[in-house]
Amino acid sequence: MKLNLQSIESAPEASRPLLEGAQASFGFIPNLLGTFANAPAALEGYLALSGALGRSSLSADEQEVITISASVENGCRYCVAGHTTIGKMRKVDAEVLIALREGTPIADPKLEALRDFTLAVVRDRGWVSDAQQQAFLEVGYTPAQALEVVLGVTMKTLSNYTNHLAETPLDPAFAANEWHETAAA
Repeated sequence: MKLNLQSIESAPEASRPLLEGAQASFGFIPNLLGTFANAPAALEGYLALSGALGRSSLSADEQEVITISASVENGCRYCVAGHTTIGKMRKVDAEVLIALREGTPIADPKLEALRDFTLAVVRDRGWVSDAQQQAFLEVGYTPAQALEVVLGVTMKTLSNYTNHLAETPLDPAFAANEWHETAAA
């Protein structure tokens, strides 16, 4: 599908202020946002979901567990690389990032339970078994945080599927963290 990478100058009028904000925040316009800019409502929705996840009760580590787990499960090279880069900037433990990318166990049992729950949400389209729900709650998460996981999965589904359709090229800023689906266990 032909989805051009939009710049501030080429984007539809409604996308331009959002791209200007991204430019100010990141110092560049990530290719994902340039792709979303083709549909201003999609760009606005993604940014709103991202902002909401950032304001959730989940820590930076927990947010990246969700975003990377969903992206690995969906085979999204762009988002795995992007969120690995973001995770490093947010000081997420390097061993956690490696485990997420490679599909190996996370040493922290709470983060491992979060990954398991996130994968259940993705794989089972929200029909998470009672046992999986209980395992999530037993490590200290709340029912409200289960909804925050759904929020993160929703955000990543939107970006993962967009990247699949557009074949979004990886930004140079994310290239050092490139990921290929064959790297996952």
